[in-house]
Amino acid sequence: MLYREAGQFKTSYAADQQIFPIRQDRIGILIILAIAFFAVPMLFSEYWLKAILIPFLIFSLAALGLNILTGYAGQLSLGSAAFMAVGAFASYNFMLRVDGMPILLAFIGGGLAAAAVGIAFGLPSLRIKGFYLAVATLAAQFFIVWLLTKVGWFSNYSSSGVITAQDMEILGYRFVTPEAKYLLVLAIVVVLALLAKNMVRSSVGRAWMAVRDMDVAAEVIGIRIMHTKLLAFAVSSFYCGVAGALYAFAYIGTVEPEGFSLDLSFKILFMIIIGGVGSISGAFLGAAFIVLLPIALDVIVQQWLAGVLPPSVSSNLQLIVFGGLIIFFLIVEPHGLARLWQIGKEKLRLWPFPH
Repeated sequence: MLYREAGQFKTSYAADQQIFPIRQDRIGILIILAIAFFAVPMLFSEYWLKAILIPFLIFSLAALGLNILTGYAGQLSLGSAAFMAVGAFASYNFMLRVDGMPILLAFIGGGLAAAAVGIAFGLPSLRIKGFYLAVATLAAQFFIVWLLTKVGWFSNYSSSGVITAQDMEILGYRFVTPEAKYLLVLAIVVVLALLAKNMVRSSVGRAWMAVRDMDVAAEVIGIRIMHTKLLAFAVSSFYCGVAGALYAFAYIGTVEPEGFSLDLSFKILFMIIIGGVGSISGAFLGAAFIVLLPIALDVIVQQWLAGVLPPSVSSNLQLIVFGGLIIFFLIVEPHGLARLWQIGKEKLRLWPFPH
């Protein structure tokens, strides 16, 4: 009864093609944004903001970038963390070497630098696909981390290779408190998520999905394969680069190249598999699941299973659960949590009638 489309008539193409054509969806999104912008900073503690909500938003943005490449364009990548590292170190150097550089322009510059690197490592996708493309992006993961470690210029010749992010300041206001950092990250993520939602609904998104489904047929109907694939790599790497800049400036503060390891790339890949491949909302659902699951497992182990499980099992419980969940979702629901949410909404439309 609460999720019915009856009586909601579209009288123009613009109304029919809007992002959220159902009134309940528009109201729900506005409520979620109002809670996120106004209620969360006032009600949640400093620990929740710094350790849970800020990384959740940053990983959501990185997962969104990978989902554009893998979910919509069908190009498998294992180098998301490396592109995050490019964004973090590029933003740091923009702030360091350009006097008066606004922080938002530094974030955009970091994203553009990551996009350029993504295009370079996306060139093999023009000739190879599948497992072989994954290996090529895996090479990017190792090469970029090695380069940032060995070339001292990127870390301003720090002996340890560690960089300390500069303070974030916009129009004289310094984002120092967890509440301020959370609101800045939230605003950036919301804007980029809306841009991604519009992008995948446009001709660019339809070209990505055509290449994903059957690249030969897409080329036959006039889609430029090279342009489409490289654009997907560029946009995906841009999103990961901005996420990396936020990771360094708003979350960690002090980062090193080794912090953007292969484990982080796999974690982002797990996010889109569990959340839903080819879904904007799936990136957020998968990030929430991956960020909250370790906390829940720690509570379960400490309060309920303390002394029951052997140390070798409890120390690797997260990896065991992650692996089991990946297998579960690939077998039971390949489209992830986003598909379960979509099925729930479809059932609400017909309730209480049988279906």
